[in-house]
Amino acid sequence: MAVARFYHLTQDPLEVLLPVLIGKAIEGGLRVALRGSERARMEALDLQLWRGDGFLPHGLAGGPQDADQPVLLCCDATPAPDLPNRPGCLITLDASPVSADEARALERLCIVFDGLDPQAVEAARGQWRALTQADIAAEYWSRASGRWTCEARHPKG
Repeated sequence: MAVARFYHLTQDPLEVLLPVLIGKAIEGGLRVALRGSERARMEALDLQLWRGDGFLPHGLAGGPQDADQPVLLCCDATPAPDLPNRPGCLITLDASPVSADEARALERLCIVFDGLDPQAVEAARGQWRALTQADIAAEYWSRASGRWTCEARHPKG
């Protein structure tokens, strides 16, 4: 079962954090699903990931090679275990839904939200409450100190 890791973006844009999260998952031998709420956003991220400094093999969902993709960018709420690339890691953006059952089936779960958007912050708080009330362990990560640090855990430990 995954620990739900909440990443609060305040300093760097998403395009800086995503290659790090995806890279660590791939290094750990996991396939990744990157779930957003809008197709246009996922298409823009698709282009950005191809232009980045490192090579992150990936594809935009809906193609003939979806099952073979180490990283699949999607914009629907299909549970990660049911996605064609069978991800062990799910990264969600833009308050995309993730259920407790889905979290239990994953090895890694990252929920990334824009800390400068009050609606995104409130949505992340709602996801935190829903997941922790379902006994999913959670961590809140912030870069307020200049580097990523875990600022809170549930259960506390």
